[in-house]
Amino acid sequence: MSELLAGRVAVVTGAARGIGRATAELLAEHGARVVCADLDGDALAGTVGALGGRGVAVAADLTVPSAPAEVVARAVDEYGRLDIVVNNAGYTWDGIFHKMTDEQLTAMLDIHLTAPFRLLRAAAPVLREAAKRDAAEGREIFRKVVNVTSIAGTMGNVGQANYAAAKAALTGLTRTLAKEWGPLRINVNAVAFGFVQTRLTADATEAGTFEHGEHRIRLGIPGAVRERAAASIPLGRPATPAEAAGGIFLLCSPWSNFVHGQVLTVAGGQAEGMS
Repeated sequence: MSELLAGRVAVVTGAARGIGRATAELLAEHGARVVCADLDGDALAGTVGALGGRGVAVAADLTVPSAPAEVVARAVDEYGRLDIVVNNAGYTWDGIFHKMTDEQLTAMLDIHLTAPFRLLRAAAPVLREAAKRDAAEGREIFRKVVNVTSIAGTMGNVGQANYAAAKAALTGLTRTLAKEWGPLRINVNAVAFGFVQTRLTADATEAGTFEHGEHRIRLGIPGAVRERAAASIPLGRPATPAEAAGGIFLLCSPWSNFVHGQVLTVAGGQAEGMS
């Protein structure tokens, strides 16, 4: 085990499975203690159990206005500090544009923009006060924010006007916070993923569903679409969750202290759409 992140405390949202779980495991492997947040408490327990005593769970719906502050409070109560925030939670609710409902748009904005906004707003006093103490004592210590976006937000994607708009907005939030928080040595960056093997990109016949209010949203994508997407990746295949987590980890590590206000594309060279 590397101790590259020894003494650091991270929050990772959407940590029950997929990229979020892989990220929590990688941060813990390198010495961080991780507050894992997700809607699915049962699956979240599995993530925390895999961290070797280096994490705790917060089962919460992050679209509930009070939930993000509860996650930050758990980090402070449990570990006394907060150094890293990874906004990863999310899902898709696709539809062709002319048939898309207001509810579909609002749902994507709620989880991909409003929830990260609220979590970072709740974390702001903790991160900023620690940074001010460091400056007063002559220390330069970098803290990290990593927002998970998508190449859908940078290049668009058929059937995902709502998702793409929300992810593009998250990029705007990222770059604005980078300008505001840079003087405090809080690195704020984003990772834009392409095709990663998760339940959101699994074959639609096997991916299952996600409940949103009274709606049961089918996850996954049609097999033919998956094949075309994989064929468009120069590296020849989708990323694994562990490979995706590597991009997040880079931006959480000391090696990225002078990487700031950037969107790191982790897509195996995939560059579909308009640029």
